[in-house]
Amino acid sequence: MKKTTPRRSFLGKTLMATAGLACVSSTSILTAFTGEESPFSGYNPYADRKKDLRVNTFGKHIAVSGKIYDRKGERPLSNTMVEVWHLSPGSTKFRHRAKLLTDEYGKYKFITDLPNREIGKHHKIYFKVSKASETYFTELSFNNSGAYISDKHWENNNQLGDQLLFPTYSTFLNQSSIEFNIALTNN
Repeated sequence: MKKTTPRRSFLGKTLMATAGLACVSSTSILTAFTGEESPFSGYNPYADRKKDLRVNTFGKHIAVSGKIYDRKGERPLSNTMVEVWHLSPGSTKFRHRAKLLTDEYGKYKFITDLPNREIGKHHKIYFKVSKASETYFTELSFNNSGAYISDKHWENNNQLGDQLLFPTYSTFLNQSSIEFNIALTNN
């Protein structure tokens, strides 16, 4: 005799499986597939490779550039992956994200819309830098007065020295420019 599964049982099991997947966050699913967990919200490993993250050509923009250095802070690293993301303007979603490679001199550069910010906090752009098996996450904070690093970034990058460690900030018309250097150290 052939065993058959009733349609009602099949539908019930399908419903349970669907409900289970809905309870698991999409971030958890991405982490399960990539094996990497970001200490910052909004990371998505499936960002496009681009240097212009602007959605709106009018409005305030931020141009961020810098160099990625080796662990000792002595040698710029070429062909290093730099992933960036931030809150989209006027939103609580992280839709502004991109991947880019450093050039032969270890330089990277991108332009983006002014990120939204959480109430009472500075604007933030998050970074994931990776080369071979080394990965480093960090953040850049800024407001109308300047750009700032976190205490963790200072601890991990102080080998760069005061000249390279602290970001520089300037504004002209509707565009601000920040130079932000990073040493590839493991978190």
